Amino acid sequence: MPDHDRVEGAAKNLGGKAKEMAGKVTGDEKLKAEGRADQVEGKVQNAVGGLKDTLRDDKRN
Repeated sequence: MPDHDRVEGAAKNLGGKAKEMAGKVTGDEKLKAEGRADQVEGKVQNAVGGLKDTLRDDKRN
């Protein structure tokens, strides 16, 4: 089972992509920037979750 951070990070990344696309469609630069920031935050959170998964797997072995 993946770590909660990985799931949440992936969702945040997808939400950021949608927000960025909405900003592009409407011409809203602020919304585009928020979308890109959400994507970065999601990728970092996903990476942290992956690290937690790796550490947890190492403890099991």
